[in-house]
Amino acid sequence: MHLIATVVIGLIVGALAKLIMPGKDPGGIIVTILIGIAGSFIGTYLGQALHLYQPGQTAGFIMSIIGALILLGIYRLIVGRST
Repeated sequence: MHLIATVVIGLIVGALAKLIMPGKDPGGIIVTILIGIAGSFIGTYLGQALHLYQPGQTAGFIMSIIGALILLGIYRLIVGRST
């Protein structure tokens, strides 16, 4: 059940990040889910580095979106240089 919840939250976070930062982004629903899940990991790491979260805590919804936005920004920097 935890895996299904992770996928659903990843989809929501990834879709909101793509909505907030419009433009040409990778893939369909699978990539959107992966962006959301990876954004949550980035948000967790960033939150712990800024002492917003204690060790062992995971990112909240807003921090997950911020992490996904950072991931999309990095993607655009890399793709923008190669084209």
